[in-house]
Amino acid sequence: MRGMMNKAGWTIGIVACMAAWTARAEGQPSPADMQRGMEIMQKQMALMSPELVEKAKALSPEIKQFLVRVALRHERRSDTLTLVQVMQEIMVEHQAIGVAIATDNGPLAADAARRLAFHRLPKGGMLPYLPIEKVTTESLSVLPSMEAAVEGNATKIAEAAERGDMAAAAHHYGEMTAGCVACHMHFRGQPGASAYVPRLRK
Repeated sequence: MRGMMNKAGWTIGIVACMAAWTARAEGQPSPADMQRGMEIMQKQMALMSPELVEKAKALSPEIKQFLVRVALRHERRSDTLTLVQVMQEIMVEHQAIGVAIATDNGPLAADAARRLAFHRLPKGGMLPYLPIEKVTTESLSVLPSMEAAVEGNATKIAEAAERGDMAAAAHHYGEMTAGCVACHMHFRGQPGASAYVPRLRK
């Protein structure tokens, strides 16, 4: 019974917190978008550990608003795939864009770039897959610029490829790739190593 009460109280807190986050968002989202954002984030937070929930609640309003906008922007979401699997999907699209640019295939480049820009979100959202020490306002403050570098340039690739300007598409492809590398360096650490396989850590 106590566990059920704690869970109910936790859920009420999530809803109240999400209402405050979304109410401050830029552009004042519509009531329907606000409700949808609350439902998405509530579902994500229900999968988090109590420690991670407390870390998420301590984030600045700006970072919370950004996370809500990400959840609303990405219509494709998975109830089973992990972040690693989503990154594998993104890598497939990244490689497809490179091949398309090299072979002057504008339609393929545009399609793959848009799929990358609006990539699938993993089960539970992004936060559960980050090192717990990275779930801070300071560490997550890089996310908006990372999104602009990766997803923003992916959109620019699509637009350039549709115009037939493959030189511009190649330029944005390089900038997008640099954004991918910078994000990995900030959040991922050594490729292949994790808390579950510490022997791989340098």
